[in-house]
Amino acid sequence: MNPTRRALAAALGALCLPLAAQAQPEYFFSPVNQYGISVTAAYWNPIVRYVSERSGVKLQLKIGRTSADTTSYVLAREVDFVFSNHLFSPDREHLGWKVFGRRETPPVRGQIVVPADSPITDVRQLAGKEVAFPGPEATIAYKFTYGHLLQDKVDVKVVFAGNMDAAFAQIFSGRAAAAGANSQLVEGYARREGKAFRVLWSSAPLHDLALMHSSKVPAGDVKAVAAAFFAMANDPQGREVLEQAAKAAGLPAMAAFVPSDGSEYKSYRDFYRSAPQQVQ
Repeated sequence: MNPTRRALAAALGALCLPLAAQAQPEYFFSPVNQYGISVTAAYWNPIVRYVSERSGVKLQLKIGRTSADTTSYVLAREVDFVFSNHLFSPDREHLGWKVFGRRETPPVRGQIVVPADSPITDVRQLAGKEVAFPGPEATIAYKFTYGHLLQDKVDVKVVFAGNMDAAFAQIFSGRAAAAGANSQLVEGYARREGKAFRVLWSSAPLHDLALMHSSKVPAGDVKAVAAAFFAMANDPQGREVLEQAAKAAGLPAMAAFVPSDGSEYKSYRDFYRSAPQQVQ
């Protein structure tokens, strides 16, 4: 090949590289920060890596400093897949996010908790005291629990800690009297940190968070990602990833992912029909 042809071939090869890259789109996956950043990363990074490898669809974890920060990415349409329960309110359902799966765990509940050795034994004793919540976007841990306090006319001082672990740290340090929480995270924190809680109030049972996709993701990529999530529990490598991730977060050993059409989240939608305006 003469020098001119070699130069032309090299130029054509360079032009082909961006086209090849475009053939493999990368999608951002944003799970709600249920824990501190390090635990959230320890739980999700191995799962995202497995799903990317098995599906052939590249996913990249994108989480903010707080759950509210992460949800802001979702509302700004900066991400493509989410693990969330922040999108079932009437003003967000029109955004086009679709449920395709959920994590299969025992039912979760909104709970108002104090340390087991706290002198507080009734929610009415919280009047005038600081109560810690993960953040204003926390559907179960804030909206369900603070909504209950509002309906019971228990006037508390709301403190947003940023995530659930930080809220628990506040009650065990004495900076807050109680925390609004998700029962799954109460149990996980107790296992991981060796802490004991007293539950002052629990909501009705709810399904765990949902896997959802943006309407802009092609159907074929959604199908491939969903299949990889659902196959984890039946694949030896996938089971190992789930078990190690669950251990990091203090979850039940086989917290697998299963298909969902979104109908399991009716109780979330019903909540917004009667919830106080402050938590709408």
